[in-house]
Amino acid sequence: MDQSLRSLRFRLEREATWERLEQLLHQAERRSAQALSDEDMLAIPALYRATLSSLSVARATSLDQALVDYLEALSARAYFFVYGARTTLAERVLDFFVRSWPRAVQAMWRETLAAALVTGAGLAAAYFLVRSDPSYFFSFVPESLAGGRDPTATTEALRATLYAANDSRTPLGVFAAFLFTHNAQISLFAFALGIAFCLPSVLLIAYNGCTLGAMLAVFDARGLAFPFAGWILVHGVTELFAIMLAGAAGIRIGWAVAFPGTYSRLQAAERSGREGGVAMLGVVIMLFVAGILEGFARQLVLQDGVRLAIAAASALVWFSYFYFPRRWSA
Repeated sequence: MDQSLRSLRFRLEREATWERLEQLLHQAERRSAQALSDEDMLAIPALYRATLSSLSVARATSLDQALVDYLEALSARAYFFVYGARTTLAERVLDFFVRSWPRAVQAMWRETLAAALVTGAGLAAAYFLVRSDPSYFFSFVPESLAGGRDPTATTEALRATLYAANDSRTPLGVFAAFLFTHNAQISLFAFALGIAFCLPSVLLIAYNGCTLGAMLAVFDARGLAFPFAGWILVHGVTELFAIMLAGAAGIRIGWAVAFPGTYSRLQAAERSGREGGVAMLGVVIMLFVAGILEGFARQLVLQDGVRLAIAAASALVWFSYFYFPRRWSA
């Protein structure tokens, strides 16, 4: 018998089973498994086995490739419905915030501590260099980023930048969006470039600390260290922590590549990249929060004590969320 005729006869004999299975899967995928009746739920496993049998015959008898491809795709869909874990979008989001994200951050505590130490070292080095010689300031802070907050500014001008209300020419929402984009780029580079044996990630977070240290030196030289701390930390606690986590994820990848253990370097990078990717999704959320605080709270709250209270509260919230002891369900 001609192959095309065998394929046609094979399809006519069994096509009703495939169509029924496809109809039920489409209904479940479009709405939910709860949309199916008990009879339909019981029918799907039987239809799945029948479709697998058809696929086996189609492969063994070398029927046309289009039919084999169709049966493979249908079988794969049915497999995930029958054996896969079915959760709603809300359940997956809840699991991310309750379990996946804090667990990923906890697993990187060594790398996070290293990132914090590197940031602190960069801050201290730039601070002492700028205090000893203000000309070092522009080695760490570009003029466009300084925005007039540099060693040439007067004490009154620096104080004004700390307590100035929002300029109507720069809407808060636009400013917050700019800050979110800028910090997200730093974080993504710190994560992605970690594969080069950690070095780019370490340099990025060190430079971020140097920028902060140079700014602190300028304000401290004018007796404005305390107001500057409130001005920067109202958002900086969340922002700096997010950038440290991104650097930690990059360091984790670089360390795995440098010391893969029993895995190949590619396998080690893939494993650490998956773990760091979960943390990085949370980093984006943290940077969004930091952008709101920087674009709104810092400009609208002008009291030093309130700013520091917000900073302390955010530090307590993040630390408790990530590191408070808890039991993970299996």
